[in-house]
Order: sequence, then C-alpha cells, then structure tokens
Amino acid sequence: MMTTHTASLFSIATGSADPIYRQLVEQVRRLVVSGQLAPGDEMPSVREIAQALALNPMTVSKAYGLLEMDGVLARRRGLGMIVAGTAGAGKPAERAALLRPTLERAAREARELELDPRTALDLFAAILKEAQ
Repeated sequence: MMTTHTASLFSIATGSADPIYRQLVEQVRRLVVSGQLAPGDEMPSVREIAQALALNPMTVSKAYGLLEMDGVLARRRGLGMIVAGTAGAGKPAERAALLRPTLERAAREARELELDPRTALDLFAAILKEAQ
C-alpha cells in the first residue's frame, strides 16, 4: 500500500498552460499506467496533497473526482481514495497516448527552431538510447 509519501510523486508546473487539476489527473494516470501505482494502493488525502504542493484543496478534489469518474480511482467510504481494481499497467497504446502531449510540444519547438523532421527524429532517437 502507498503511504502519504505519494504526494512527493507529484509536481506542479505553475507556469504551464495546463490547469493544475489537469496536471494532477495526468500525473496520476501516468503513475497508474506505468505501474508505479497499483490497484488497491491508497492515495494521499486531498488535504495532504494540497498541503504538500501548496494548492487549494478544491483543485485536488476536482482532480480526484475526475479520476473517480474515469474509473482510475475508487472511493472507500470513510477511508479515502484508492487506485481502482480495474486500473493497472496500461497497454502500449495507452502509454503512447500519455506521451503524445509531450511530443506535440517538442514538435512545436522543433518547428519554431526551424529544425527539419529528420534532425529532430535523430535527436530523439539519440536521447532514447542515452537513457538505456
């Protein structure tokens, strides 16, 4: 089971165009799809996340509500939220879909820098190899 240390897994980019609640939703999705959060893992309370990240509790509550509606999290009466039993390590297509927004931003930057697609793809391939 996860403990309150889960709050340290989240990071908020205050200058981002993405609303904070959306950042939290996407980060939880990534953690679930990657297997870092497994079905049955306890999520930190709204208050714990809000305090750890200096956020309005309503923002965290909104993110949790969306994740619950999507079946990623489940509410246990009187005990808080857990990762839903149906959630789990995602299919390759789900993991790729989570990467898409990052790649779209990188593609936009490559166009702004007037890099040709081959150069950008070669750079991405090199970065992937470095990480291995």
